[in-house]
Amino acid sequence: MKSRWCVSVFVLWILTITVLGWFFIKGWTTTGSDGRTEILLAGAERDQILGEMRQLLKAVDGIVRGLGAAEPDRKLIQEAARASGMRMAADVEPAIMAKLPLPFKQMGMSIHGDMDALADAITRNETSQQILQRLSSMTARCAACHDMYRFSAER
Repeated sequence: MKSRWCVSVFVLWILTITVLGWFFIKGWTTTGSDGRTEILLAGAERDQILGEMRQLLKAVDGIVRGLGAAEPDRKLIQEAARASGMRMAADVEPAIMAKLPLPFKQMGMSIHGDMDALADAITRNETSQQILQRLSSMTARCAACHDMYRFSAER
């Protein structure tokens, strides 16, 4: 009897881990009417993620404007990049992260990491051309992500 109980608990444990792993990879998603993957979030969660995306866009704008200035202020450009680095990603709630599909999480984290690397490159006095090449690589991933995903209210 005790042996059966242990096997049942073990099977339940494996099933739970499998289901949690599936949702960690797939997230809370469905296929959208436009073919993109819809990520299902509560309104406040959606607002938080979109707010983070706006902050990233503002950082890109600050970097481009700074590089385009007659006398670029490298410290301000570096601060714009650093503000959207991994420190920004640390604020996302685990409940939201659990709803995001793994490729979305990977792209998002890579962008935050690359913003820190960009800030480091600015500190090392890389040329404006090198900085723009780094930024171009990041914005290409942003565009790809927006082509693949959209947010919808949970059903």
